[in-house]
Amino acid sequence: MQIVLNGDSIETMDGCTVEALLQQLGIGRERVAVELNADIVPKAGYEKQLLSNGDKIEIVHFVGGG
Repeated sequence: MQIVLNGDSIETMDGCTVEALLQQLGIGRERVAVELNADIVPKAGYEKQLLSNGDKIEIVHFVGGG
């Protein structure tokens, strides 16, 4: 299925969850925030939140520094 990830169209498997998408992308869940169709997905929901064809996902990485 096709989703839009940070503005770019990508292909992912049917039945993909937010957690599976992060694994597919090689992104750890610890320092990211995920927005699905303009709604923040709580970290506790990553494993259960299914993605659908055409969903718009934004993944933001937290960076420390000073």
